[in-house]
Amino acid sequence: MLIAIHILLQLVCIGRVLLRPMRNPSTRIAWIVVILAIPFLGLLAYALLGEITIGQSRLRRMLGVIASLPDPADAPGYDAVRSVEIPARHEALFVAGRSLSGYDPVGGNRAEIMPDTNGMIDRVVADIDAATDHAHLLFYAWLDDRNGRRVASALARAARRGVACRVMVDDLGSWGITESGLWSEMEAAGVKLGVSLPLGNPLLRLAKGRIDLRNHRKVIVIDDRITYCGSQNCADPEFGGTPPCALWVDTMMRFEGPIARQCQHLFAGDWMTFVKEDISEMLTRPLQPSRGDVTAQLVAAGPGLRHATMPEMFQSLMYAARRELIISTPYYVPDEPLQSALCAAGWRGIDVTIILPAESDHWVVAAAGRSHYQELLQAGVKVREFTEGMLHAKTLTLDGEVGLIGSANLDRRSFDLNFENNILFTAPAAAGALREQQLRFIGCSRAVTADHVAEWPAWRRLGYNAVSLLNPLL
Repeated sequence: MLIAIHILLQLVCIGRVLLRPMRNPSTRIAWIVVILAIPFLGLLAYALLGEITIGQSRLRRMLGVIASLPDPADAPGYDAVRSVEIPARHEALFVAGRSLSGYDPVGGNRAEIMPDTNGMIDRVVADIDAATDHAHLLFYAWLDDRNGRRVASALARAARRGVACRVMVDDLGSWGITESGLWSEMEAAGVKLGVSLPLGNPLLRLAKGRIDLRNHRKVIVIDDRITYCGSQNCADPEFGGTPPCALWVDTMMRFEGPIARQCQHLFAGDWMTFVKEDISEMLTRPLQPSRGDVTAQLVAAGPGLRHATMPEMFQSLMYAARRELIISTPYYVPDEPLQSALCAAGWRGIDVTIILPAESDHWVVAAAGRSHYQELLQAGVKVREFTEGMLHAKTLTLDGEVGLIGSANLDRRSFDLNFENNILFTAPAAAGALREQQLRFIGCSRAVTADHVAEWPAWRRLGYNAVSLLNPLL
């Protein structure tokens, strides 16, 4: 009887795998193998990790909030910044970006790359201290360390002088911070606090939706005109790590201009989903004048939103390259189309470089990434491993003219499981500054060659390739 029940449950799960929409064939095959090959535990694994849902009630609320928000394009003054001329060779990229997230490319922005983690915190604190209306911050991880306290203190000062300060963190990524004295200090000063995707009771949470679907975004909006985008969390560069990943290396860009309104829209959607406060009025205010030369566009993704947003954006950029493509990412676990797009760029003669950490904080993910080295190198892609810490920067530059920066990694988690935010932009100076940062990463990296890969012992290749079988599930 138990065997018959088990077989029936396997068939039901396999039917669900085959019927679930938006799932690629390799992922379907991987789950069917897991369900059939691992008795009982395969069914449990699918029950815990097979469905990509934050819970039906949360999803309905999130989609309802997003639908109710005023369209940024309806704000007074928006038409003036939307009427921008984009070079014909790059126009299709921004058309793709609009189809993925619904945001228009907007001109009149200024962009500045931050020198390092502590320098970025210095600038954020200065901007909060100069704020006159509001400061909105959302981080995946906020630690009770020096930098975490510096930002919290700046927000407390701003709140006391009447600035509307709102802070949201991911409940898992910022685990423990909501019970800390730092959280209480901000609340006592008048900072409004919110938690994204609260865990609650873990057992009950599992019954409602996957517990590992997280808000991985990093969003800062100050006075509706300044925004930051990149990979950095609100923490010290040491990030509580131990060697060889003791120092985390991030890249953030500070934008000033109408792109801040799109980030404001994104923040409002997350805030109103989990906090009972309507801040949609802020999206109807006239845009402030700006005279920058950067055209920028927000590209956002997450479970329940437009499927395959981030991989399509990355693939579009890879196929658009004509001379050069430089990418930095801490985690490389691509799906087949993305790996093919990167290899295709190399095969057609594009100067392609991908920079990854030499030592990763996730050894399984690092092993899965190294299983792709041989194919990349054969295609002419230059593989570099950063040796000066845990490279956490998520950047891409295209022909030195277009940049993409944000929170999304080149892995299945960022593609399917996390809420992410990136900014696509074009301007020679801004893209050039990001490229210079990437070149500094390359200068601190070791080259991985085909000879090095060929010299790997059989046990290492076996391990890397065995782990890569889990790519569809990672």
